[in-house]
Amino acid sequence: MGKEKIYEDFTFLHRRVRSSLYLLAISFIFLVIGYWKVQILDHRHYWSLAEANRLREVTIPAPRGCFYDRNGLVLADNIASYKACLIRENNPDWKKSLAKIAELLQLEETVLQSRIEKYANQPYFFPVVIKDNLSLEEVAQVEARRLEFPELSIEREPRRFYPFGSLTAHVVGYLQEISSAELNSGQFKGKVMGDLIGKTGLEKTYESWLTGEDGKKLEIVDSLGRSHGEYGRVEPKPGHDLHLALDFDLQAKAQSLLEGREGAIVALAPHTGEVLAMVSSPTFDPNKFVSRFSSKEWEELFSRPDHPLENRAIRGLYPPGSVFKLTVALAGLQKRIISPETTFFCPGEAEFYGRVFACWQRGGHGWVNLPEAIKNSCNIYFYNVGRRLGIEDLADFGRDLGFGAKTGIDLPGEKEGLVPDPKWKKETQGTEWFAGETISVSIGQGPIQVTPLQVAAHTALVANRGQRIRPHLVLDKMARVNREAEEMGLTEPKVEANYFEKVIEGMWRSVNDSGTGHLALVEDFDVCGKTGSTQVISREKAEKLGLVIKPHSWFTGFAPRNNPSIVVTVVVEFGGLGGASAAPLAREMFALYKEKLNHD
Repeated sequence: MGKEKIYEDFTFLHRRVRSSLYLLAISFIFLVIGYWKVQILDHRHYWSLAEANRLREVTIPAPRGCFYDRNGLVLADNIASYKACLIRENNPDWKKSLAKIAELLQLEETVLQSRIEKYANQPYFFPVVIKDNLSLEEVAQVEARRLEFPELSIEREPRRFYPFGSLTAHVVGYLQEISSAELNSGQFKGKVMGDLIGKTGLEKTYESWLTGEDGKKLEIVDSLGRSHGEYGRVEPKPGHDLHLALDFDLQAKAQSLLEGREGAIVALAPHTGEVLAMVSSPTFDPNKFVSRFSSKEWEELFSRPDHPLENRAIRGLYPPGSVFKLTVALAGLQKRIISPETTFFCPGEAEFYGRVFACWQRGGHGWVNLPEAIKNSCNIYFYNVGRRLGIEDLADFGRDLGFGAKTGIDLPGEKEGLVPDPKWKKETQGTEWFAGETISVSIGQGPIQVTPLQVAAHTALVANRGQRIRPHLVLDKMARVNREAEEMGLTEPKVEANYFEKVIEGMWRSVNDSGTGHLALVEDFDVCGKTGSTQVISREKAEKLGLVIKPHSWFTGFAPRNNPSIVVTVVVEFGGLGGASAAPLAREMFALYKEKLNHD
């Protein structure tokens, strides 16, 4: 009995040992398989995870190219700046910290969340920019609480800075964060969410030229994301600079002249097309766009009734008024409808096609020839020329001399304007052209629309006695976006060169012989110019509604008469008569330019 008991116990123990050995063997096999899978099959995957825990790749932003005026003055620069980033990978519980992070950075939690949502499709190791342009005090506060918020990171970057604020806002433009739509368009290779790109002006036109190549650095970090030195780096390559034709003094003068007014001033070098000044008023401070706008701030700026974001110089559309009389005069001369000596009698009003049309001079100008008609801006004279030409020739010469098409300036968003004709009216309004409309177009009224830059380019063509120019802001030829078109050259206008001299005589007399442009007179500078006033609504409608609405005010001209070196075009919205409002502003521009010539 005892032996049987011992045998049974031994057998039971043997079975237990054998079972344990089987289990141990099976476990060992699984361990071997797992080790093989980690070390052999998934070696690269787990090695990458280990490296990511030890090394962090950080982008070193490349400085953007700077802008300079024609004399080397910096118009757009880069300054050192700091931004706070959220790296979600560094803290699995980062969502629980959002309220405290918002408080630390003085952000509304909803704003913080909306910024993070933009990066929803980005990997968790990607830095989410939650606040930029940090003060040194804010940087210190974040660094002091890094243990509490391992997901927070402070990064240094070059920040765009416009030292003169609003002075060149419409020309240079501004930067703003790239949108999802722009990222998906394929036009911005290498850009990622959070990057700033040129949204308007030259910043947009020359985005690829101004953008450099970002560098990289590998930082040694611990499990909390804290940096413990560099493993290696590739230095960034800065973007290319741009030198502009703008003259700072002329630009500043133009802005000061338009202070408190709505309008635009353009100054050109007539022989080259270089833009010496371009100001649109009201304006804005582009530095505000570098820091991220809230939707409320953007809406307030965008919805302002005076449209400060609009560059009126290239996008403002106005009837040209009497400055269009230069085009009508050249068309009449070229078609041999008139000669410089042709006279018409101005009694103050005249009937055309059963309707009475008035001259601005209610008592009339009497008998006037072409130079006198330009000098005194006589409506009756140009009504007669327009009637003889007809709308088809008026429209044809209007387009040939630079209206109804973009000038080709290196700025985005330029508008074409409109030179109306019967075909246009039929297609857009479904009605026939009335002969009386031709009379209105003859003095730049009616549906005709031009930009201030078009008027300036047209004036340069007159100053050059028929030589066209393409306005441009950038002096660096290799950078210019229109380089290929420039190399092809420009077509000659239909008007013979000698006819321009006849028109210029009238422009000179307008300023220097007590004409409508006499307030643009600058002693010993031979300014030649033409005034203009354009009705916002008809005189009859204004009287019927009991309104007193001043017309838009124009002046365009060049100096000196022989070998001209500057064109100035001014438009003042609701400024009144061109000779009284726009001409004095042009005089200030001419006077400053003359003074600068004397000092050079």
